[in-house]
Amino acid sequence: MALLGEGAQRTADGEPAEGDTGETDAAGTDAAGAGRGAAQSGRSAPGGAEPGRPVRLPSPHGALPAPLPGLVLAAVGVAAAAAVHALLPPVPMLTAAVVLGIAAAHVPGLRGLVRGTARPGLSLAGKRLMRLGVVLLGLKLSIGDVAGLGWATVGMVLAVVAVTFAGTVWLGRKAGLSGDQPLLIATGYAICGASAIGAVSEVRESEERDVATSVALVTLCGTLAIGVLPLLHHVLGLDDGQFGRWVGAGVHDVGQVVATAQTAGPAALGQAVLVKLMRVALLAPLVAAVAASVRARGRTRREPGARPGAQSRRPPLVPLFVLGFLLMVAVRTAVRLPDGVLGAAATAQEVLLAAALFGLGSAVHLPTLARTGPRVAAVGLCAWVVIAGVSYAGVLLTTA
Repeated sequence: MALLGEGAQRTADGEPAEGDTGETDAAGTDAAGAGRGAAQSGRSAPGGAEPGRPVRLPSPHGALPAPLPGLVLAAVGVAAAAAVHALLPPVPMLTAAVVLGIAAAHVPGLRGLVRGTARPGLSLAGKRLMRLGVVLLGLKLSIGDVAGLGWATVGMVLAVVAVTFAGTVWLGRKAGLSGDQPLLIATGYAICGASAIGAVSEVRESEERDVATSVALVTLCGTLAIGVLPLLHHVLGLDDGQFGRWVGAGVHDVGQVVATAQTAGPAALGQAVLVKLMRVALLAPLVAAVAASVRARGRTRREPGARPGAQSRRPPLVPLFVLGFLLMVAVRTAVRLPDGVLGAAATAQEVLLAAALFGLGSAVHLPTLARTGPRVAAVGLCAWVVIAGVSYAGVLLTTA
């Protein structure tokens, strides 16, 4: 049986097993409380299973599949995404990676592999490789670049991020989105798309299905911006520099920002990237704030096999990968790195993030997403209008 997310049991078609609660009784026997997933498979629940946790059945080979098949599949997905970007330059490589991951999870012949043998490696890519990509993202930013934009622009970016984040969380909760989806969607819209979602989901220990849904929505809306915003360039009376700032303040992913702003020329692209990287700089304090909230509320997970009542693991106030991100910012600020080094780091960062997004995309189950689709889509559309409107007003106020 394939496992999707953190301990979520699913059938071969990706749906939650009907009536599968994954609970065990005190004796850990094959009774009804052991969960239908164990009973239906003809296996008894392990005697040491923790009450309330899903029973993980051994594979036919006596152990869970190794991550290697999933990592190989992610590498193939990255190569395919790079090919799509080469053939269709307006389509960012990271966007193509998400779409290909979703497709792989639903293509007959591949979906069994994605939801079975390859699942551990794909989940590993979605978490660990995402962290490494976020660390390397810090090399795109220097403190001097941010300071060069002026305090008015800094204030505008802070206001856009704050209003977008708070407004999207509120919209998500009002719409009744489940789990961490309101927080993750708000993070993706306000900061830097899928990279920010991956970073925050790490400290929240979010369910994989919440992460996948949020990434799919933010990627879709960011891709929509590539086609829509250039059409509004002159309609809204913006010059090239203003358009670049608007794109940098209002589009989610760095790749999507580049694809959108380059339509107005190099001046717009330069302004867009600087404003966007200022938003990226807010990733570290946001993750630290989320970690502090998790610690304060005691929302932590016991280590597997720990007895009920045992001391739970608390997340660090500043996760290690965020410290790595800040270290890379400091290196870029203090050291003049050769263009070759920066280029290699940028390539590695894009490859790592593409592999992570392919892994997250492969966790999207479209029938499940369709059941909550209208609410998720409504939140995404409203949040898109909010960030576009607030950033447009901010650009006009700071460049008048």
